[in-house]
Order: sequence, then structure tokens, then C-alpha cells
Amino acid sequence: MPDPCKPQACAIQACLSKTGFNESKCSQVIDQLYECCTKFYQEKGPDARTPCCPVPRLLELKLEQRNKEPLDARLLK
Repeated sequence: MPDPCKPQACAIQACLSKTGFNESKCSQVIDQLYECCTKFYQEKGPDARTPCCPVPRLLELKLEQRNKEPLDARLLK
């Protein structure tokens, strides 16, 4: 089965390469991957696995961190 979040993961790699690995400039595509992963686990269950998504517990932690300290690439140009 193809990975449903692979396009978002590839977009992150492309963005990081283009920006000299400046993660703050790629926050939008990172958010898109986390949204895709959240949907993936909601549909497939917490025991599902895909190489493009962090395991559910780690995904939750990353989402909490991003909500506490939101990064806005537009402000960091």
C-alpha cells in the first residue's frame, strides 16, 4: 500500500534542501505532514505504521510543542 503522507514528507525534504535546512522556513509543509499523519492514525488506528509519520505518541508531542511555540515562516523571512 502506498504511503498516503509520502508527498508531504518529500515536500519537507525539498523545502529543507532549498532553504539550506532552515526548518523555520518549512513550518507550513511540516504542519501539512502532521495533519496528514493525524488523519492517517484517525483512519487506520494507533497501531498502524508508516515510514513517513512519527508514531502516534511522538506525533502528539510534536503537535503540542508546535502549539506552544508556533513557528511562522512568513515572519522569519
